[in-house]
Amino acid sequence: MPCFKQPKHFQSLVLLHWPLSYIAIFWILQPLVIYLLFTSWWLLPVLYSAWLLLDWKTPEQGGRRSAWVRNWRAWTHMRDYFPISILKTKDLSPERNYLMGVHPHGLFTFGAFCNFCTEATGFSKIFPGITPHLATLSWFFKIPFIRDYLMAKGVCSVSQPAIDYLLSHGTGNLVGIVVGGVGEALQSVPNTTTLILQKRKGFVRTALQHGAHLVPTFTFGETEVYNQVLFHKDSCMYKFQSYFRQIFGFYFCVFYGRGFRQGSTGLLPYPLPIVTVVGEPLPLPKIEKPSQEMVDKYHALYMDALHKLFDQHKTQYGCLETQKLFFL
Repeated sequence: MPCFKQPKHFQSLVLLHWPLSYIAIFWILQPLVIYLLFTSWWLLPVLYSAWLLLDWKTPEQGGRRSAWVRNWRAWTHMRDYFPISILKTKDLSPERNYLMGVHPHGLFTFGAFCNFCTEATGFSKIFPGITPHLATLSWFFKIPFIRDYLMAKGVCSVSQPAIDYLLSHGTGNLVGIVVGGVGEALQSVPNTTTLILQKRKGFVRTALQHGAHLVPTFTFGETEVYNQVLFHKDSCMYKFQSYFRQIFGFYFCVFYGRGFRQGSTGLLPYPLPIVTVVGEPLPLPKIEKPSQEMVDKYHALYMDALHKLFDQHKTQYGCLETQKLFFL
């Protein structure tokens, strides 16, 4: 058992990065906004609603990032808690655009969030001239205030129009997609390296249409920071999880980590190292209408590159030499 650090700031940081907290904030703000309409503060919700209508398409048109938000001191506390770091294996040229596969999803994608949505690990210095965008569920951008918070961090919608916009306007854009999606969250248990990738080929087709280079990444330690309770597919709880996903777009996972006192159980993650290794970009030609054979070819090359990236670094970051990377 590791020697636990004091989670002085981390409970609030988990809430800032917890999808369920976005839902909670929505249900808190919704009645508050309605209430303000019948007070002397009525102009505030009216002005924001008008602004929301005018700004509705911004998440699909490059977003609105804020260097101030990305440099909040809170993110350095998150970085130091685990700690979280990023490893560059090759330079990325600012003269090109990139589509980055983020693996694995984990429960909260702490590594990808800290490395690509903040400057806590120094992304802009490590990859000068590259602007990172991490894609997430589109409906988050329909929630007032949450949408502005996400865009400020450089998060973009995972919708096709949003990704197409970033890959066709200017250069130096790096769009990160968690290819395994929310389904991979159920694979997030310690000592496992299983990715949902075998049939996920849409990101390769998009990269070919824009001539964007594919960048494989693997975050070691992402699945180690929480224990998860897994349910049998015939159980009522598993059916509830599936129903929850149909409504909200992600799974209601039952997990636990450490508490505030040493040796106790709680919802704080275990402070174990998380390292995101950014692999060498895979050059792709630009093909407006790529055939399925072409998509399959580059998808296979991508899986091979990801496999090699994992094997090259696994023993350095806590995996056994015998550990294998599996694709579902």
